[in-house]
Amino acid sequence: MRLLARLLRVLNSETDPAQISLALCLALISGLTPLLSPHNLVVLLLTLVLRVNLSTFIAATLALSGIAYLLDPLFHLIGRAVLTLDLLQGTWTALYNTTWFRLAHLNNTVVMGSLLSALALFVPAFFLGNALIVRYRLHVLAWVQRLHVVRLLKASRLYQAYRAAANLRGAP
Repeated sequence: MRLLARLLRVLNSETDPAQISLALCLALISGLTPLLSPHNLVVLLLTLVLRVNLSTFIAATLALSGIAYLLDPLFHLIGRAVLTLDLLQGTWTALYNTTWFRLAHLNNTVVMGSLLSALALFVPAFFLGNALIVRYRLHVLAWVQRLHVVRLLKASRLYQAYRAAANLRGAP
């Protein structure tokens, strides 16, 4: 629940939509692929180095990990189709002879299928997520802010005390 509250706080904050969208896209890779894969270390490093929202990354990774189990049969079909292409057999054989390829388990159909799917969805998910966040802020958040109940709550002394305490803690 606390993670969901942080996610809503991020959506309602002044955080750049691109930072939130990039966190979602990086979570797409780490969430859809097996968690202990070496490429997820690269994704985690990118998450920590780039300026993305960590709460969004963690929440989306957890949610997508659950969805990934349901999509494993689809990932298996995609991975098997790619790994059994006659055109690429020489490439797969050469890659399999490298240590990194075997450590990454890219010869596994589910790993290959999930990684290819996540990479194929990365760019469209970034632009779609960015657009949805902007629309959310323009329409839904603006509508909620105009509600009479919200304006009454924000004018109350209790809310003012909460904001003062939150500002002392360093929260947005």
